[in-house]
Amino acid sequence: MGSLGRVIVAVVAVCCALAPPARAQDDPKPGTPAFVQRDLQNVVDAYGRQLAPGGQLRNPHYLAALPAGVADSYTSNLTEILRNPLRPPLTLGAVFPGWDMANPLRQGWEGTRGLREPVEWEGRHGNLLRGDVWAPRPGARDPYTGRKLKGPFPGVVITTGSIQGSNRMYWWLAQDLAERGYVVLTYDVQGQGSSETLPHPCSFDGCPGVPAQQEANFVEGTEDAIRFFLSKDNPYGRWFDRRKLKTPTAPGRTRKLAIVGHSLGGSAVSKVQGTSKDVSAVVALDKLQSDGAKPVVPALAVQSEYGFTVAPYFANGGIVPGLGSPAAGPDPQREKQTGFDAWKKAGVDAMLVVPRASTHLEYTDIALALPASRYGQDLTSVYTQRWLDRYLKGRSAEPLFDTRFSYLEPVGAGRWEPVALNRDELLSFYYCSTYAVGGKSAELC
Repeated sequence: MGSLGRVIVAVVAVCCALAPPARAQDDPKPGTPAFVQRDLQNVVDAYGRQLAPGGQLRNPHYLAALPAGVADSYTSNLTEILRNPLRPPLTLGAVFPGWDMANPLRQGWEGTRGLREPVEWEGRHGNLLRGDVWAPRPGARDPYTGRKLKGPFPGVVITTGSIQGSNRMYWWLAQDLAERGYVVLTYDVQGQGSSETLPHPCSFDGCPGVPAQQEANFVEGTEDAIRFFLSKDNPYGRWFDRRKLKTPTAPGRTRKLAIVGHSLGGSAVSKVQGTSKDVSAVVALDKLQSDGAKPVVPALAVQSEYGFTVAPYFANGGIVPGLGSPAAGPDPQREKQTGFDAWKKAGVDAMLVVPRASTHLEYTDIALALPASRYGQDLTSVYTQRWLDRYLKGRSAEPLFDTRFSYLEPVGAGRWEPVALNRDELLSFYYCSTYAVGGKSAELC
């Protein structure tokens, strides 16, 4: 066994030796051995996507499918560059094998559980943007309810995170939504994934969108994606009725389009929901932004405990770590600084969910290297599905308050199996989750 294997075995052994986390009713005091033990368990669980049962390193199907997944994504990106060499994506996703591979356990989804078609269009600066449209199979049934899926279907646009996040990393959510009766557009913003880096024209006098890591790319990318998604240039409108999509149920509002964003994409969709008349719901993954955003449509915020790195409670400051006193636990209200309070104050429905042991990378499918919890992605998908069912399909809000969920998780070899999720065990015991929906509100601390 190599050194990496010995480290993995040692970490798993430590994880298994620790007691289960204490629940809210018997919370230990900060600084006590019980609190430190619980915190250490939380740190270990923040690597659950790799190390926990069913995780990447403990699922032989995942490891077996990894080489084919890397080859597929790299070949696809290389083909795009060769097909249009004068409009290259100068990105990590285009040149680094496996960077935007997506979850190899989901191989076999296309054609059996739903449809995918690649798309491309020009952004406002003349740069080529690429992505994919996802939709239900003709005649398909909802895999959870057995209900036959009938169009026209609501639309969803997903905007990626920054630091070279690619749309492939969010295919998991697009697939989950498509097989439940949504038409979803995932895409790469300018300078990320498979989208072109440079605008047209680009000169010494100005090069809009360069460098890529700026909020304007994500705000403008979201707006351009919505415009393309609803335009006649998008041939995939056969999956949903644009005329009904454009029919408002309230002044300046439509019924059937939601926007979802992660990280800087979450900040972008927070702002776009307040300016676009075509949006009727928003989901922000780490995080919902209130600065410069006007709360207009119902917002689901999913906020992580950790940033890019995982640290003990006295050194965990979110995205930017910082040191604190071991005698003081985290402020349970810290996560409410996500924009939730602004939505609640404005009288607009909102919900804040904080998955336990979750990291900023929870919402991106990345192989092996980076921390994420075992079930944070599952819980996020469940809440996103239920949020959009409520505000795009007009269904009851009651499922949002359930304490037990079932989620269909890919396990490999073209198989999906149900996973039982217990809300109280999967929500943070450090930070409060909360909601204010339809006059009903509560804190889950």
